Amino acid sequence: MDKYKGLFTALLTPFDKENKINEKELERLVKFCLHKGVKGFYVGGSTAEAFLLSTDERKQIMDVVKSVAGDATLIAHIGSINELEATELAKHAKNIGYDVISSVAPFYYKFTFDEIKNYYFRLADSAELPMLVYHFPAFSGVNMGASEMSKFLSDERFLGIKYTSNDFFTLEQCKTNFPNKIVYNGFDEMLLSGLVMGADGGIGSTYNFMADKFVKIHNLFNEGKIEEAQTIQKEANRIITILCKIGVMQAEKEVLNQLGFDFGICRHPFGEPTAEDKALIAKEIIPYL
Repeated sequence: MDKYKGLFTALLTPFDKENKINEKELERLVKFCLHKGVKGFYVGGSTAEAFLLSTDERKQIMDVVKSVAGDATLIAHIGSINELEATELAKHAKNIGYDVISSVAPFYYKFTFDEIKNYYFRLADSAELPMLVYHFPAFSGVNMGASEMSKFLSDERFLGIKYTSNDFFTLEQCKTNFPNKIVYNGFDEMLLSGLVMGADGGIGSTYNFMADKFVKIHNLFNEGKIEEAQTIQKEANRIITILCKIGVMQAEKEVLNQLGFDFGICRHPFGEPTAEDKALIAKEIIPYL
């Protein structure tokens, strides 16, 4: 299980001026993150603008990352409210050699828990890969407690949970009741909190450009140096506070642009950072990376 423990970058998607995926820059980012010490990648998730991409584009991103990731552990987010699309993506992940598939819960139509559970079970069967439940109630509107989580964690087809919530009591219950399952912390600004409550690592969007800070937090936690880990978490959180004021993914892409990447902007309907936003990033973020 060690290959699944640690820190995973939730990759952003670079677009060129024609609004197409910039494969060269995506390859550069993968190598950049590996150099900063991440264990692997969460590919095609929220941070990748998954729901603004076509099925073929989501496959294209999987292919590009696989081609340059070497021995890194790869998790393919294949979630879609269209289960046919999710199944197609799951099978593609299997065919090209991904390690794990993951999906956010089907949303919008307020599906029952049984409908959600059966969605996950069918996807797990379709790819014959370990399945990671992506728990993100703030965005999906689907809030599952420890009892619901146990339906997945007690099943051998499920690797564990990507847990993007600040309900650390439920995180702790999931890990305590199922110690052999993997639980990833999902909120970057709370990585240390998640680790203290039992998380095996984290999956984060700001790891795209400051993974080294989170690697330090993880290492210091494992060494029992909690106060030192808190200091690094505070440094990261000061930056995250600025990102939140601007718009997290829009600002993250601009950070990469200012670091010398060509990541373009987020797809519409996302807006673009203003000149003032860019100046703030240049002054208050770039010098601290």
